[in-house]
Amino acid sequence: MAAKKTESLSFDAALNELENIVQQLEQGDLPLETALKQFERGIQLARVSKQKLEQAEQQVQILLQQGDQEKLVPFSVDPQFSSTAEEE
Repeated sequence: MAAKKTESLSFDAALNELENIVQQLEQGDLPLETALKQFERGIQLARVSKQKLEQAEQQVQILLQQGDQEKLVPFSVDPQFSSTAEEE
């Protein structure tokens, strides 16, 4: 499998690839050069994953702040639209 650019990966895809790399490195069967390349790829994936997670957290914070600015109004049902399908 050809390595994709880390920036183009989704958070879940980057995390899955990172987990696979960790498993490979923990086994200790890789040649040194391959292990170093995998370690480097893992660092890239970890950084990108952290960045994507921070962006998602910022989006949640923005949405929550916008929600605080909205005025809540009581829910009311318009009698015109409260008829059931049986009445039609």
